[in-house]
Amino acid sequence: MKFYDKNYLYIVDDIINNEIITKLKNFKHHYGSNRLQHSISVSYYSYLVCKFLHLDYISIARAGLLHDLFLYDCENKKTRPKFHIWKHPKIALQNAKKFFDLNNKECDIILKHMWPITLSIPKYPESFVISFIDKYCAFIEWNNYLINKFIYYFFIYFSTYKQLDFII
Repeated sequence: MKFYDKNYLYIVDDIINNEIITKLKNFKHHYGSNRLQHSISVSYYSYLVCKFLHLDYISIARAGLLHDLFLYDCENKKTRPKFHIWKHPKIALQNAKKFFDLNNKECDIILKHMWPITLSIPKYPESFVISFIDKYCAFIEWNNYLINKFIYYFFIYFSTYKQLDFII
């Protein structure tokens, strides 16, 4: 991902270069990406929206990187906690507090990023922003995955016909 706003990198430097955050690249997320890519996308797009809306873009950039800070495979039913979708915001917040100093707004953003699924109503406008951006990024990641799957199977299917070999 290319960052067009260099101030963003300055704001998240201590987080994005932390060893615990770099471990997120080892976990698949929403099929089309890994958890680190997803967290960076959510953080950066939320940062841009909040900057445009004159909201606290610093807290949202930092919390966006930490909103999915859990170190287990959420797609493996044997290793993930039961009711993962509802529990992971609390797990992410606990993990974030172990490694970083967070303000109240950052805690609320991390804890409530799954609204309305978790039913915990966000306290700050930034928490609403990250909730919507998180869903948007997940949709884009899923969509890219499905489009790539479709293209792959389309070419596999049509490459079996001799007269259509010119496509590949």
